[in-house]
Amino acid sequence: MLKFLKRLFKFLGYFILSFIAFVLLYLLSAYCLSRIAVGGKEPHSNDVAIYIKTNGVHTDLVVPVKNEQIDWTKEIKFTNTHLADTSKIKWLAMGWGDKGFYLQTPTWADLKFSVAFKAAFGLSTTAIHATYYDTLIQNAACKKIMISNDQYTKLISYITNSFQHDTAGHVMNIITNANYGKADAFYEAKGSYSMFHTCNTWANNGLKKSGQRSCLWTPFDTGIFLKYK
Repeated sequence: MLKFLKRLFKFLGYFILSFIAFVLLYLLSAYCLSRIAVGGKEPHSNDVAIYIKTNGVHTDLVVPVKNEQIDWTKEIKFTNTHLADTSKIKWLAMGWGDKGFYLQTPTWADLKFSVAFKAAFGLSTTAIHATYYDTLIQNAACKKIMISNDQYTKLISYITNSFQHDTAGHVMNIITNANYGKADAFYEAKGSYSMFHTCNTWANNGLKKSGQRSCLWTPFDTGIFLKYK
């Protein structure tokens, strides 16, 4: 019995040390790789204004509701929200993330271990959270980026390809009461969320695909916004 307990404690000691080492390596990698800037060096015209917006944890990509290239309201419909007046709406913010987090965790106090575990290890499905805005205020949490029409075309392709589509080719609205306000809705998305591919990784990859300043890799929002100080 004593030998068994010694082996058990030894195993637990190795497990705890390995876990701590993994967490430290993860955080160190996130810090170092997010500080390595890529993209944003090619000259381009300033045709379209987009924004990156964070709530302190999660980054959204914000695009014009419509222009000559795309009218997002044809798929991300106003009728999927509870907006009474859409006449002044100018911007659409979209963020990708774990479906369980979006729909079951309105506040951190509501976070369940099962949701966090599935999210961390890519065991659940994903969703896109779309929110309409009439105005945006530039500050440390909301940065304006001017891009060319060609770059915006690439960003449009990246975002639209992140949605799941039905057999008719339309995005799939998630019917839920978990909306954050009157101006938002959720949609089925492609891909799996994990600690290595987070909501911020998705946003960073969108910037990267469209030729903007971005991180080599980041799971957090900090590295992204450091590129636009």
